[in-house]
Parts: sequence; structure tokens; C-alpha cells
Amino acid sequence: MNNLLTELRVAIRNLRRNRNRTLVALLTVASGLIAYLLAGGFIEWIFENMRESTIRSQLGHVQIVKPGYFEKGIADPYSFLLPAKSTEVEAIKQLPEVASVAQRLAFSGLSSHGDTTVSFIGEGIEPDHEAVISDQIHIRSGKNLSQNDEKAALLGEGLAKNLGVSPGDTIVLLVTAANGTPNAIELKISGIFFTSAKEFDDSALRIPINLARKLMRVQGATSWVLLLKDTKSTTQAVEQLRASLPANTFEVTPWMDLADFYNKTVVLFGKQINLMKSIIALIIILTISNTQTMSVLERTTEIGTIMAIGLRRSQVLRMFIIEGILIGVFGGIVGITLGYGIAEILSFIGIPMPPPPGMETGFTAQINVTFLLATDALALALVTTLIASIMPAWKASRMNIVDSLRCNQ
Repeated sequence: MNNLLTELRVAIRNLRRNRNRTLVALLTVASGLIAYLLAGGFIEWIFENMRESTIRSQLGHVQIVKPGYFEKGIADPYSFLLPAKSTEVEAIKQLPEVASVAQRLAFSGLSSHGDTTVSFIGEGIEPDHEAVISDQIHIRSGKNLSQNDEKAALLGEGLAKNLGVSPGDTIVLLVTAANGTPNAIELKISGIFFTSAKEFDDSALRIPINLARKLMRVQGATSWVLLLKDTKSTTQAVEQLRASLPANTFEVTPWMDLADFYNKTVVLFGKQINLMKSIIALIIILTISNTQTMSVLERTTEIGTIMAIGLRRSQVLRMFIIEGILIGVFGGIVGITLGYGIAEILSFIGIPMPPPPGMETGFTAQINVTFLLATDALALALVTTLIASIMPAWKASRMNIVDSLRCNQ
């Protein structure tokens, strides 16, 4: 322990001997980490925002359906109906992780206004429960559905534009009921909504679930949608539900199994961040390796002297590696501190972003530097400086003592 403390003190003194070179090395590490934290924190915020938007506008945290619904239910959803009233729903509502449970009835058909006819994908919903679950569905104009609405519809922004309608207008829905007969109904548009998913807004339509049941001539629901109090408890809630509900009657599916676009976006952005991380690591390794190599060359006589008086080659090796690691530690601390501070300032100001492709509404982004991201940045600093120090340290420990002593003579 004493030897290690002595070596640390010696390494710190050696770094202080050439302040300019050490400062350049520290700034290189710190700058790399700042860039990594800002880019990674921005992507982390995008992930979090997209995740919550997907959950709270379309999917919920957990969906409970009949087994096989997601594979075959698109073609024949009414062969996979859940009961309208069930003791299981009441039991699910009592779970401590669950914030709300809503029933949905999926249907599709044609919507008409004047001479314009457009296909739609509809959902019958429970307005009171959906107000909690779908709080990321933003009303562009008009008002949201309420429990008292009898013949009202909420349209996605893209669908409303294609039909050329606005709140207060009437549309006609034409569907094929569950028994195969055609059915139609005239509805008044209560409001127009938008979400972060344009493809959803282009075809989505919502009406009260009781009205949807009458329209499709069915009872029940195609899915039960659960909103949890915390997204992090999704896995635990799914395991608990699967253990309590019979598998031959209910299929419990977490949101991440349904969010295909989100999952692909995470993979794409994750690869970009890994590429950036690799480039930063390469820059740090080359810079620190060059710094350490110059230090070894300038201290050739000193190295020969300390080995001549009895210092082992392994101790010389360890001395230069410790110097490199100290650069990583100090540079990492400085980089993480500055990176976090800059991220907080930028988040406070806000980063105005243009509307995503196909959308009309921009957003204000932030930078979310998580503990895991900061830990990863510190590990990046330590690993790269360690790798960069190995070759110069090896060369220093392999020097010929006699040649080293007469280097500057």
C-alpha cells in the first residue's frame, strides 16, 4: 500500500514537471468526453421522449389480448374479443404498479365527407380512462372525447386533412360489422389530434367504445391497455400479470415488443453513438500515446539512472502506466463535470428543433446526461489512456541502462 502511494506521488510530480504537455493531454481527454456526453445525452433525451410518446399516445405500457391476436387479429379481430366486464380487469386495477386500465375495440372501414372517401383505422375507447393513458395525444383543434359524447369522433390530423374537415363537421363511417353485414353511422367531429407518429395521425380515428360496439355489433374489447406508474416497472408488471392470468386465455405483451419503429431507431442511433465513441477513443489514444512517448524520450537519462540504482523494469513500466491512468482520471473528472454543466445550461435554454419529416410541429430538445452515460464516459477515459500508455511504458522499461545513461552526453 505504501509503495502504491509513493508511486502515485511520483507520478503526479512527473506530470507536474511538464505542465503544458500534461494540460494538452487533459484537455484532449476532457474535450472528447464533453463531446461524447453532449451527443449521448441528446440521443438519450430523444430515446426517452420517443419512448414516452409512443407509450402515452398509442401502446400503453402493457397490452392484454387474446392469444394469437397480434398474429391473426388484423384479418379477423372479432374472433379474439375479450369480455366487456371481467373480474380480471378489476383485479388488474388493484395492482400497485398500475395507474389506469382502458378497454379498446379496434375496427376499420371508410370515412366519407361530401364526395371524399378515405379509409381509416379506428379505435373504440373509454374516454375517461384514455385521458390518463393517452396524454401524449395533443388536440390541435376542437376538444377531446368525453364520456357523455354519443355520436362524436376524434380524428388524426392527417386523416382530417385528407377528408377536408374540421371540428363541428359531420362524417359518415361505413364498416363491415362482425357478422359480415355492412353498417354505417353519421358522426360529428369533436376534435382533431396529432402525435409524434405521422403514419398514425394519417389514418387514426377514435370514438367512444360503446358506440363502436353498436357499430360493429359486438360486445367486449380487442385489447386491455395498461398504463403503469413507472416505465421502469414494465418487466416486473408483465411477469406478475403472466403469473396471475391464464396463458390459454390472455396474452400479456409489453410495449417494447410492439414498438417496432422505436426499437429500430434505438439500434440506428446506438450504432451512430458507438461510431462516435470509437472515433473519440482513437483520438485520445493517439494523443496520449504521443504525449507519453515524448515524455519517455525526454527522460531517457533519468530512466537509465533510476534503473541503475536498482529500480526494476516492472516498476518503470508501472510508473508510466500510472501516469497515463492519472491523466484519464483527472481528464475524465474535468470532462464529465464540464459536460454535465454545459448539458444543464443547454437544457435550461432549450434546443429548438425543426419539425420531423412529415410533421408540422417542431419541438424543444434537451440533453439528458444520465449516471450510466457519465459512468461510461469515465470508463472510456480510463480505458483509452491505459491503452495509450502501454506501448510507451513498455519501451521505457526495456531501455538499455548504459545507452540510456550516455544518451545526452
